[in-house]
Amino acid sequence: QVQLVESGGGLVQAGGSLRLSCAVSGRTFSSYAMGWFRQAPGKEREFVTTISWRGTGTYYADPVKGRFTITRDNAKNTLYLQMNSLKPEDTAVYYCAAKTSTSGSTCEGASYDYWGQGTQVTVSS
Repeated sequence: QVQLVESGGGLVQAGGSLRLSCAVSGRTFSSYAMGWFRQAPGKEREFVTTISWRGTGTYYADPVKGRFTITRDNAKNTLYLQMNSLKPEDTAVYYCAAKTSTSGSTCEGASYDYWGQGTQVTVSS
């Protein structure tokens, strides 16, 4: 089993920054890809970004490209999401997820096996 716990969400003004963390336990964190997804009220969950198991490969959804940065510290079993230049449309519950198999797209939520409980990010205008 894999347990994921997000933290770092909160209320921030537009243009501000937040750093989300996702602490992972239960299996070998360094052996699988990780991702961040978000879900705004009344909307479907959407892909935000993903990072390879080594941390050398990343991919971002267009709405966050150039503003968000995903990183991981395999020694600390922790995933991060640095969010800069936040916009009101970034308001959502943010989830980290672990993809333990090599099959499936890293941009699709259905490819991920384990999820955190989510952390709320609210950006005021």
